[in-house]
Amino acid sequence: MKIEGGCHCQAVRFEAEVPRAVDVLDCNCSICAMTGFKHLIVPQEDFRLLSGADTLTAYRFGTGAAEHLFCSICGIKSFYRPRSHPQAWSVNVNALDDADALQVTVHPFDGRNWEQARSKLD
Repeated sequence: MKIEGGCHCQAVRFEAEVPRAVDVLDCNCSICAMTGFKHLIVPQEDFRLLSGADTLTAYRFGTGAAEHLFCSICGIKSFYRPRSHPQAWSVNVNALDDADALQVTVHPFDGRNWEQARSKLD
């Protein structure tokens, strides 16, 4: 099914193709815990940025592998390139227009102990 979402001010908009039943990661790392980001991993080929590329600003920390993308107008991170899945996008379920259309199963992810937690994803 097609899902759509974006940032608070609507400058950044995206769409993606996902199954109706999805697994979502609830990470407890410093940035995800503070922002309430719930990770829906979407393969590169199933994600499309519709608008707002020019308003995105990037932030990297720690290893610098993940590219956190924020709207420079409202500050919301609706999607980003995750360290755990570098060939995919992580979409914030909280930034979807209609998350209730999905059957979401939430799995805890121990991002504070990233290396150990990542090995369990494979």
